[in-house]
Amino acid sequence: MSVRETSIAQPVDPVLSVQNLTTSFLVDGGWKPVVRNVSFSVAPGETVAIVGESGSGKSVTSLSVMRLLQEDQSRIEGKVTLDGRDLLSLSEDEMRKVRGNDVSMIFQEPMTSLNPLFTIGDQISEALLCHRAMSKAQARAETIHLLEKVRIPSAASRFGEYPHRFSGGMRQRVMIAMALASKPKLLIADEPTTALDVTIQGQILDLIKMLQDEQKTSVLFITHDMGVVAEIADRTVVMYRGEEVETGATGDIFHRAKHLYTRALLSAVPALGSMQAYARPLRFPVVNAATGKTDAGVEVSDTVVGNKPVLEVKGLTKRFDIHSGLLGRVSGRVHAVENVSFDLCAGETLSLVGESGCGKSTTGRAIMRLIEPDTGTVIVEGRDILPLGKREMREMRKSVQMIFQDPFASLNPRMTVGQAIAEPYLEHKMGSAKEARDVVADMLLKVGLTPDMAQRYPHEFSGGQRQRVCIARALALEPKVIVADESVSALDVSIKAQVINLMLDLQQSLGLAFLFISHDMAVVERVSHRVAVMYLGEIVEIGPRSAIFGNPQHDYTKKLMAAVPVPTPDRRHQKRKAIVEELRSPIRPVEYEADRREYRTVSPGHLVIA
Repeated sequence: MSVRETSIAQPVDPVLSVQNLTTSFLVDGGWKPVVRNVSFSVAPGETVAIVGESGSGKSVTSLSVMRLLQEDQSRIEGKVTLDGRDLLSLSEDEMRKVRGNDVSMIFQEPMTSLNPLFTIGDQISEALLCHRAMSKAQARAETIHLLEKVRIPSAASRFGEYPHRFSGGMRQRVMIAMALASKPKLLIADEPTTALDVTIQGQILDLIKMLQDEQKTSVLFITHDMGVVAEIADRTVVMYRGEEVETGATGDIFHRAKHLYTRALLSAVPALGSMQAYARPLRFPVVNAATGKTDAGVEVSDTVVGNKPVLEVKGLTKRFDIHSGLLGRVSGRVHAVENVSFDLCAGETLSLVGESGCGKSTTGRAIMRLIEPDTGTVIVEGRDILPLGKREMREMRKSVQMIFQDPFASLNPRMTVGQAIAEPYLEHKMGSAKEARDVVADMLLKVGLTPDMAQRYPHEFSGGQRQRVCIARALALEPKVIVADESVSALDVSIKAQVINLMLDLQQSLGLAFLFISHDMAVVERVSHRVAVMYLGEIVEIGPRSAIFGNPQHDYTKKLMAAVPVPTPDRRHQKRKAIVEELRSPIRPVEYEADRREYRTVSPGHLVIA
């Protein structure tokens, strides 16, 4: 045990103490408790993680501490003290002085937390002017200092820029600067890295660690990612269905977990490099929280069904024009996809990986012709689909289906899930209404749901169940290829494991080919036969999974892997010392033409851009 762990373990004068916190909401005229008898404390300079899946009550707990819940619709009971001061007994005016001054909060989605009508400099300055006796000039100077502290490049010149001019990672840095403006005693971080790419997530975690060391700030970190917990937390509180089920030092939680739900969370975390001994991915182990029994997973066959590709992509290019001026002339182009080529066989999974803006989702949409490519060929079962008309394309889409990231946005809220699954089947005139009902029942069973669920609406399902419905809808047309665009990135860790297992099982039984688009390298390692790494619209490295993960050649591939949180508390408080940089802009002048890139062969099937 480190000196730091020894010192923070002393139960003396916690910065935050929460005792028997119970939060209820007004439902149908009665009070329904959603958080029940939760107790924990945060010591000076300590990081405590509250971990659990969606609906566990962890975010409601943090909002209760900040008293940000609507007063007439919620009731908070128990005791919440900050430096010995009872927050629940304060008036709203007194509490307003505490928020942003003694305790600050970073929310999950920075774009919804920042006002799009004000510059980021003005928004940070506002917090300083509100809580500290400063002139506008002093507030500006301090704001620039804070932006530099959170590693915003060219901080002084970006003071007057608006939030939409920043990337997701840089917007989150602005939120951290704003939260730390008044040097709070406690920082509450509510899923601050969930929406970010893995490399940006690594930078944000390092930043929080560094600022905590400098300012001795206490941190209450809320997440569902056990890999993040392992890297940042001194102690961990596990919540399940509104209750605290296990609390302890992070090392004890990871190595000696006692509660079945904690074990379930830990078992579902994919560890990067854990697949090196296997020729083909294993199913994710899933622990049932009620019984504690483990589905240990069975090894999936290494055989790819058939040698002839069902999908061939050659020289695919897509550029978006940028118009400016009164006449709307083309002033530049976004080179979103640049000369991308690959093939995909039946029963095979090829993963496209990279950060936001690298062109992987544009590639998937261009293959489906949801956006029209500029040049290249896309051959499905021996037929080039780019010259096809609308009617022929509708027919082709029976062979290639897409699963999107957000299942709720993909489903019509006015249609039952049975109608949603049957709609493409009936639209393509593949059978009668009675046959469609039989297909719906069969598809629901295939994805682990029951036929009677066909009468329910999307809002009556959990996120994982909705994604299963989307998979069932895609399977209704008996496709040969499925393009899965970040199809599990929005799901909790155990739900993600279940959906991935389902996709692997369906691939094995139906011979499906998957183009799996993701930024999660640990998941990609589990599901892939081959991996293609994209950067600035180009595939910079492609090869068998074992070659890419065992012998990465391109600097960008190495950077992606180095940024993945490792689910072991042994690396706690270590910093990656990653270079802070935004993804380079893909915008080019109108006359720009990309050079023809050459690839060198590292090993059979393993190519890296020269």
